[in-house]
Amino acid sequence: MQTAIENLNAMGASARHSGRLLARVPSAVKDAALLRIADSLASRRDEVLSANEKDIANGKRDGLSAAVLGRLVLDAKKLEAMARDVRSVAALPDPTAETFDSRVLSNGLKVAKRRVPLGVLGVIYESRPNVTIDISALCLKSGNAVILRGGKEAIHSNTALARIVKESMTASGVPADAVQFIESTDRALVGHLLEMSEYIDLIIPRGGADLVRRVAAEAKMPAITGGVGVCHIYVDRVADIEKAVRIAFTAKTSAPYACNAVDTLLVHAAIAPAFLPKIAAEMSRGGVTLHCDRRALTVLGASAARNAKVAPATDADWGQEFLALTASVKIVDSIDEAIAHIDKFGSGHTEAIVTEDYTSANRFLDEVDSGVVVVNASTRFNDGAQLGLGAEVAISTNKMHARGPMGLKELTSYKWTVLGSGQSR
Repeated sequence: MQTAIENLNAMGASARHSGRLLARVPSAVKDAALLRIADSLASRRDEVLSANEKDIANGKRDGLSAAVLGRLVLDAKKLEAMARDVRSVAALPDPTAETFDSRVLSNGLKVAKRRVPLGVLGVIYESRPNVTIDISALCLKSGNAVILRGGKEAIHSNTALARIVKESMTASGVPADAVQFIESTDRALVGHLLEMSEYIDLIIPRGGADLVRRVAAEAKMPAITGGVGVCHIYVDRVADIEKAVRIAFTAKTSAPYACNAVDTLLVHAAIAPAFLPKIAAEMSRGGVTLHCDRRALTVLGASAARNAKVAPATDADWGQEFLALTASVKIVDSIDEAIAHIDKFGSGHTEAIVTEDYTSANRFLDEVDSGVVVVNASTRFNDGAQLGLGAEVAISTNKMHARGPMGLKELTSYKWTVLGSGQSR
């Protein structure tokens, strides 16, 4: 164990040194490395998928849940999407080239803010191997070094992907130790990683609530300790029913294991008789079980309930991140009641309204306190790639220093620059 900790400390020191070197690497060189990573995901597809098959086989043997296995699996289509996201990151402006808030003071001093990398990130994540590529790409572009610690369930996939990243960086003339992956699955190393404040500037957990809580309690450095997604869609009194059905259905079924999948439908009482039978039938077709409150069950009636996957809701269904083909349904009498429910049970991740009323849409945007608030679109758009960031290192529900999808700019801080001509105070 002592040797493993010594190795981890050495990784921290190397990341700190390599991060300083990376901060000086020209944008064109970083972009070339990113494009090489994207190309390698295609040319070395069989290598990655073979490693992923080992993880899937081990996961089934170990009895991993369907939700975990769903997040773990890779295929050719996912690798293509990962490569596409890396190319998108390469095409974005380098945030560290930006100077902003420039002005000249009355004494002649020229002051401005210049974006700079945060330094060294530590990222602890579970299940999703694509995180290895997403975070490596964003850190490389933004000039940050990173130490990655994936879960045991994805060790073969993550190792193969991290190898592609490091070899691509080396071949492009970028300090390879700016991205390092912890290959040991010893869980005790996580505790030590959370204490490495002399090397790590920001720690980011990507996983379930237990991991997030542990990082919040133990981290000796700043941490992004949000990210749990309890997502609502409010179907307003004057919603377009067909639009609402389509949005709600895809928000649940397109990726039921994702943190931005909808968990609760809040339905205005005036539209419930027309909307609920249609959404219940559609959700049933997609294999979704709806946990409905008493009023929703009454509206659906015995006939509709028999033809759909419907169950009575309990108090535990409100504020629940299902991560499964399950959603809860509650009828409300006003937008005020919907917003109050979200305020009580939401996690600050993603909230959406479906409405044709301009006033309702703007009230929802103004009053709902969440990292991402959506009008007439799916909660699934809370995603770095979907919102034009190329990818994300995390979706933050914190309010400091970043909120929502964390892309390139969210991985920077700034320093003041002051240019004088001999002024003294």
